[in-house]
Amino acid sequence: MIHISVQQLPIDIAAEMTRAEAAGAGAVATFTGLVRADDGVGTLELEHYPDATEAALLKVAEGAIERWSLSAAIIVHRVGPMHPGERIVFVAAAAAHRGAALEACAYLIDRLKTDAPFWKRETRGVEASWVEARDHDHAAAARWNTPSS
Repeated sequence: MIHISVQQLPIDIAAEMTRAEAAGAGAVATFTGLVRADDGVGTLELEHYPDATEAALLKVAEGAIERWSLSAAIIVHRVGPMHPGERIVFVAAAAAHRGAALEACAYLIDRLKTDAPFWKRETRGVEASWVEARDHDHAAAARWNTPSS
């Protein structure tokens, strides 16, 4: 089962956990990302192109399902304006065993950070600036380019 959602509404962790657990796996691993207040960020705004973003997220989820034989891959990502402490992303991987669930969860977040087209703008006071992709995000995603053993 794959569930992808790109939404302006807050992420309902309980509902997403229920969805992941309903897949009937032995293990569910999750990651929740929060908006950070780095260097005085007051607002983080995400924009996206819906068709391209959802297609990219679906491809990431399909890759995880295939690589780790998951029973579920869930990706929920917010768009629009958000403030420090708010949930920006939730991913879950449901697998027969914890090792696969944990690896797949890391894969989901690492790959979506580089593969899904989101544009981020941070506002500090009255100044706003676009956020460029970070080298460490690309390095984290690149580690999944080799087949698992």
